Amino acid sequence: MGKTLYLDCSTGISGDMTVAALLDLGADVTVLYQALNSLPLTGYQLRISRVHKSGLAACDFAVLLDEAHENHDHDMEYLYGHGEYDHEHDHSHDHEEHHHEHPHRNLPEILHIIRHGDLTPRAMALAERIFTILAQAEAKAHGVPVEEVHFHEVGAVDSIVDIVAAAVCFDNLDIERVILPRLNEGRGSIRCQHGVIPVPVPATLAIVQAYGLPLHIGDTEGELVTPTGAAIAAAVATQFQLPDRFQVEKTGIGAGKRAYERPSLLRAMLITEAVHQETVWKLETNVDDCTGEALGYVMERLQAAGAREVHFFPVYMKKNRPAYQLDVLCDEGDIPTLENILFAETTTIGIRRMKMERTVLPRENRTVSTPLGEAQVKICTLPDGARRAYPEYDSVAALCRQTGRAYPEVYQMVQNSVDMNR
Repeated sequence: MGKTLYLDCSTGISGDMTVAALLDLGADVTVLYQALNSLPLTGYQLRISRVHKSGLAACDFAVLLDEAHENHDHDMEYLYGHGEYDHEHDHSHDHEEHHHEHPHRNLPEILHIIRHGDLTPRAMALAERIFTILAQAEAKAHGVPVEEVHFHEVGAVDSIVDIVAAAVCFDNLDIERVILPRLNEGRGSIRCQHGVIPVPVPATLAIVQAYGLPLHIGDTEGELVTPTGAAIAAAVATQFQLPDRFQVEKTGIGAGKRAYERPSLLRAMLITEAVHQETVWKLETNVDDCTGEALGYVMERLQAAGAREVHFFPVYMKKNRPAYQLDVLCDEGDIPTLENILFAETTTIGIRRMKMERTVLPRENRTVSTPLGEAQVKICTLPDGARRAYPEYDSVAALCRQTGRAYPEVYQMVQNSVDMNR
């Protein structure tokens, strides 16, 4: 069963930050080097090191370009035209080099490079997906067809390395689910090959819009979310809300290169949803002179008033009188209302209360598309990470009525339509 990753993009996301965070999580460096060395791509070297940002230890992934490919993207004076800037090597990959003419690559040329590398099918597919998302975003930003997009900004050597490296690391860590609550972006403007443009830059904004990524604009002056970072987020995110309770298995921190008032750090956490324990109350009473119709009616009233569960079953009371035991599970705040209903609708003269603890599996409700139409399912996660799908009765019954098919057949069709990794 694949792992669940939580990406904390509080100070943004870029390609190199993503790779660094995944390496810090434990992605195999040897596997990464082998994959990158297999690409028909030259003009760079890699440096993986430990750095400190605001006293926090983090991993740094740097693509060191040769003279012909250097893009000087770390030059904060160039990007923003004012202020102090960090003179460390910075290759955050999203802005065109302003002293050298880079070779322009279109999407087929970049995909050709990826496909001629020794990558696993899963890593190759993810790298291709990220670049395709970028191509679509650039096409929208510049108002041209996708096939006419030339990756003068994201097609540089360091961008290809960043994206392929990220795909290899995701695959190596066996990550299947990625939770991304929101992207924190800066404000203001930034300079690129086309001139001064607003933050978020058009390509990033196009990705956010197309893939429904949750975006927050903060007070930091500068670009925190690069187009490559946004494309990676769009390609891997499977959900945007953290579970109420979860356990953190491991944390990785990837360092960014640009110098802002807050350190650029991407935190990646491998998590498992914690089994949820909660308290419920059980109301219990015996009745020996209620009709079946009366019990059916009181069950409906109790459920409508907020009871979690209601059931009754036959018992024998004193003097061997046949009767029913009526049980109600509820929250503490609903006890007075539900007891009033029991007293009003039954002949009971006393109700027992019991406080109970119960263990509840994490679950989510989901709408799935089936050959017969849409249906509601409940997805539960077991303590070992395995997931189970339970089609909801009302949805299955509705499809049965619409199609005339048998309940077991429709139930199985709904269950088969569930994508457990979504």
